[in-house]
Amino acid sequence: MKQDPPPPRIKLPIDGAFETTGNANVNRPSNGTRVNNMASAGSFLVDTDQPNSPSMEPSMVGHQRSEERPQYSHQAAPETATAAGHSTAVGGAPMILADHFLGCSKLGRYLTVVDGSRFVITDDFRSTNMPSDATAIASICSKDALVAQAALLPLSEKAQKMSPRQKQRYERLFYLIEEQALSDSVKVSARTIRQSHFRAAEIRAIEAELGDMLSPARLRYRGFLEIVKKLMDAKITPGPFLDEFRDFTQSVAGKLDFGIYSFCLDRLFGSLRIPTKVKKLLVLEILKYPPLIRRELLTNILVFPGQARELIDFIKYMVTSELGKTVAIEIELLEAFKLKRLTMSDIESSLNNQAGVA
Repeated sequence: MKQDPPPPRIKLPIDGAFETTGNANVNRPSNGTRVNNMASAGSFLVDTDQPNSPSMEPSMVGHQRSEERPQYSHQAAPETATAAGHSTAVGGAPMILADHFLGCSKLGRYLTVVDGSRFVITDDFRSTNMPSDATAIASICSKDALVAQAALLPLSEKAQKMSPRQKQRYERLFYLIEEQALSDSVKVSARTIRQSHFRAAEIRAIEAELGDMLSPARLRYRGFLEIVKKLMDAKITPGPFLDEFRDFTQSVAGKLDFGIYSFCLDRLFGSLRIPTKVKKLLVLEILKYPPLIRRELLTNILVFPGQARELIDFIKYMVTSELGKTVAIEIELLEAFKLKRLTMSDIESSLNNQAGVA
């Protein structure tokens, strides 16, 4: 079968002029190069979107309790959030959602809602009217492959309704996603959708595949919540509970939104009905996790309002003794960022100074 030729040379208006070609040798750096590329992905979509008034859209901020709305499956997430093109950041300055996602990427973090109160989940791309530039960046830079895959769907559906000339911009965007996305599965999906010219059947197939992955994981999540309730009611001892936790984690790895998994742990460590002994055992489990996941989860525990001093001291001692001073500094910096004691530029400067000393 004859393969599609690479799209024509694209010039994208961001930071002067970022350019890419169909045969460009694109690597996957974790520095500003990738961030500039992702900014470009969002920037050339802005003038193709339907006009909307920012004041008429809700903001993607905070834990907003809502009725469960099924997305991709009959099992919904514990919480959903609304999204808009901008919100209000610290000091009253406007915060563009796409810029916020870029900031998360620069810090090597999972994507969060604008105020940082929770992580973005797959439902956010169905239950909200998220701007296309932010959605495009999410599909490229999300550390959660499920979220990145979910971000492709509204972009695909929007392109499907456009004129051939407008659709060309989305074809270029999807080619850029193929080249730059962190997730291999997203690369494949973007290529499939682009080569099918945004055919509805291909979009539905990818949506169904995502639902088939999410549904069992969310059912397993709800099953684990019953185990948590037993622990709170003292109907299960710490040992068996820890076995259940390990089994739950292994069962849903890569199949459950990181935001939902994190939400579950936040509630565990924030509950006064969970014994401190169990929380310390869970911390020892988290220490074994991959660095990015470990850093996000441990800092969430540290910044939880009213967290017990005993648990905070235990975490910091174990991190330093088991993982070393460098990891301890990284966690301390992210903790300060989440508490809004440091800005992103402060963290970048600190890490650069640390690298210079090393």
